[in-house]
Amino acid sequence: MAQATPQPVVTPDPENAEVQHQTSSTVLTDTEPEELVAPPFVEVGHELGKLANAYGVATEYWDQGGRHHKVSAVTVQAVLAAFGVDASTPEACTEALEERRLEHWRRMLPPVFVMRQHAEAVTWVHLRHGDPVRLWIELSDGGYRHNLTQVENWTPPQYLDSGPVGEASFRLPGDLPLGWHTLHAESRGVKASCPLVVAPNRLELPESMHHRPGWGLAVQLYSMRSQRSWGLGDFADLADLAAWSGAALGADFVQVNPLHAAEPTAPMAESPYLPVTRRFFNPIYIRVEDIPEFGYLAGEQVDAIAALGDSVKAANTSPNLLDRDSTWAAKKQALEMVWEVPRSPGRQAQYESFVAAEGDGLVDFGTWCALVEEYGQYFTTWPEEYQDPDSPAIAEFRGKKAERIDFYCWLQWVCDAQLAHSQHTAKQCGMRLGVLHDLAVGVHPYGADAWALQKVLAGGVTVGAPPDMYNQMGQNWSQPPWRPDTLADAAFIPYRDMLRTVLRNAGALRLDHVLGLFRLWWIPKGMPAYAGTFVKFDHEALVNILVLEAHQAGAVLIGEDLGTVEEWVQNLLADRGILGTTILWFERIGSWIRPVENWRWLSMASVTVHDLPPTAAYLAGEHIKLRSELGLLAGTEDDEWAAFHAEVEHWRSELANRGLLRPDASTDDLVVALHRLVARSPCRLISIALPDTVGDHRPQNQPGTDQEYPNWRIPLCDAQGEPVLLEDLVVSETLRRLVAAVGG
Repeated sequence: MAQATPQPVVTPDPENAEVQHQTSSTVLTDTEPEELVAPPFVEVGHELGKLANAYGVATEYWDQGGRHHKVSAVTVQAVLAAFGVDASTPEACTEALEERRLEHWRRMLPPVFVMRQHAEAVTWVHLRHGDPVRLWIELSDGGYRHNLTQVENWTPPQYLDSGPVGEASFRLPGDLPLGWHTLHAESRGVKASCPLVVAPNRLELPESMHHRPGWGLAVQLYSMRSQRSWGLGDFADLADLAAWSGAALGADFVQVNPLHAAEPTAPMAESPYLPVTRRFFNPIYIRVEDIPEFGYLAGEQVDAIAALGDSVKAANTSPNLLDRDSTWAAKKQALEMVWEVPRSPGRQAQYESFVAAEGDGLVDFGTWCALVEEYGQYFTTWPEEYQDPDSPAIAEFRGKKAERIDFYCWLQWVCDAQLAHSQHTAKQCGMRLGVLHDLAVGVHPYGADAWALQKVLAGGVTVGAPPDMYNQMGQNWSQPPWRPDTLADAAFIPYRDMLRTVLRNAGALRLDHVLGLFRLWWIPKGMPAYAGTFVKFDHEALVNILVLEAHQAGAVLIGEDLGTVEEWVQNLLADRGILGTTILWFERIGSWIRPVENWRWLSMASVTVHDLPPTAAYLAGEHIKLRSELGLLAGTEDDEWAAFHAEVEHWRSELANRGLLRPDASTDDLVVALHRLVARSPCRLISIALPDTVGDHRPQNQPGTDQEYPNWRIPLCDAQGEPVLLEDLVVSETLRRLVAAVGG
C-alpha cells in the first residue's frame, strides 16, 4: 500500500491502524507538492446518486465506529470522472446514465461471463428483436457444447438507433470443465464471442492439513543473507532455507515478502509493497552464479563478476542498513555479462517459449525498463509520444532498443527458473506447500503497470483508507486502482495474467488487503484522504478467477483480512476455501481477548507481523518506546504503557493457567510459550517469524513513518545486534524450541 504522491508514502493497513504496511520510504516526484484541498460538502442529488450507484460509487458509508457519513457530491463527481464520466450537472448525469444503459444493450454478449462449476448460470444475448439466435461453447480443449437451453425472458425490447433490440437468455451447463472457454453467438450473420470462465466452487487444502496443521517460517527475503549472498538475500538463499527447514525441521512452507519488480535504475524503492509491477519479479534476487550460462564465461569475465560480488558481499556480515542500490548496481553489471553468453539451442528454445507465453505483457515490461534507462523513472515526464504504450513511437523505440528490451525479458526468464527451482526444492524436501508468496495490494503510480495498463487502471485517483481512531485524516497509499468497468471489458485478463505469473511457482499465495477484491477507498487527486469514497468491485468475478487460477496452479490462498472486515466477506472467502489471517496480538475486542480455541479453523495464525517488533522486543514494550520517540502515539504514553502492561499480564496469566509458562520464565520462555499457545488453536497454518528465532529486536517496518525510520532495510540480526546468516540458523537453539512449540 502507498501514500499519495507527492506526499511521503506511509501505509497503514486499511481498516486497522495496528497492522499496517508502509509501501515505500518515499514516492519521488518531479513536481512541487500540491496543496490538498478538502471539497465543500454538497448534497448528492437524485440523478447523481443513480449514476453513482450504476458505477458502484458509494454516496454514503459507515465508519469503523459504526457512524454514518454522507459523501460530498464533489467527491462523487471526481470519482466518476475517473471512469470517464461527466457528472457535473443533473442533465449530464441523466445523459451519462442513459449512455450506461445503452452501452449494455449494444453488446451482443457480455464482455466476459464468469461462473462456478456445478452451479446454474444464465447468460443474456442481445439481438434484433424477433430474430433467431444460436449459442454454443468452444471448450479450452478444443471440444464444443451445442444446443444450449433457452429460458424465458420477459424483458421488453429496447429501441436503439439500429432498431428494436431484444434480449434472450440461455442456461449454461453446470458440468462444464474448469478453465477459460469461449461463448459464441450468431444471429442472421451477426457474430460475437466472449470468454467463459468456469471456476471451482471451493479451493481445497491438501488432505493432510485437514488432520495436521502446517507450519513454516516467515522471512523478509532481502534481510536473510548467506555467505554467498550479494549483500541481500536471494532466490538461492530461499531454496536453501526451504531445503533445510523442510528436510531437517519438517516445515511445510517458507513465507516471503512480495518479490515483485522494483525500478531498474537507482533509486530502487525500499518497500516490497510498492512495486512497479505485480506481475513480474525483482531481478535483484537472482543468484548470478546459478545461471547455467555463467559456466561458459571466460576466465577474465568470471574474475570480473567475482570482483563485483566481493564489492557487496562484505555487507553480509555487517549489521548496517541494507543497500539495495549498491547490490543492484553490481549485480546488474554481472547479469549483463552473463546475458551476452550464447545460449545452447535447447536453452534458446526454452527462452523463446517463455517470451511467447508471457506475450505482450512481458514485452511491455521490458520496454518500460528500457525507457526508464533513457528518460527516468516517471513516465509522465517522458517525451509525450512515449507516454502511450500503444503509440507508433513506442513501436519504433522497440525496434531501436530491441537488445535492451531483450535483456530485461531475459531477466524475468532467469527469475522464473530460479523461483521454480526454489519451489521444486521445497517440495522435494518434504514441504506440503513450499514457497508462500505475497501479492501486494497495488503498484507504484508511475511504474510499469501504471504505464502499460493505463486502460484498466483508474487515473486521477489513488486508493487508501477512510479516517479511523488511529488515522483521523485517513490514509492515502498513492496507488492507482483497477478500473472496474474497463477491467471487465478486458475480460479480467490483466488480472488473470498477473495471478498466473505469481502463482506459477507458488505453493501458496497471501493476498495483502484481500478486502480490495470487494471495495477500495478512492481518493480524487488533490483531495485529502478523508475526502474519498468507496468503490465496489465485481468480487464474485474476481474471487472466481482467483480461485480458478490457484486451483490450476495447485496453490493455497490466504487473505490478509485483519481489521474491520465485514463478517459476510470473511464467510464468503471461507466458503471458497480462502484462509484468513489471525495474529495473536490482534485477537481481541477492546479488553476482551478471544480464546485460541475460538480462532478460525481456516486461517493462518502467527504471534506477530513484520509491522511490529519481533516478539521479544514487543514484550519489552519496544514498539511503545519507538512510537513515542517518533511522535506516533495515539494516546498518552502513560495510557499506552498501562494498556501494554495489562496486555502482557493477561498473556502471562493465560499461559500460566494453561501450564505453558513457569513463574520464573525468561523472555525467551515467554516467546516459546506464546507459540505453543498459537499451536493450540484450530488454525490450519502457523507461521513463525524468522526474527523471533534469533532474538532480533527491530521491526522491518514502522507504520506512519517515512525517513524517520529505516523501513524495509533491516538485516536479520540477533539480540545483540550482530548479523545472523542463513548458515547460523542451523545452530539456533531458540529456532528449534519454537519449531518444537508449533509441533515441528
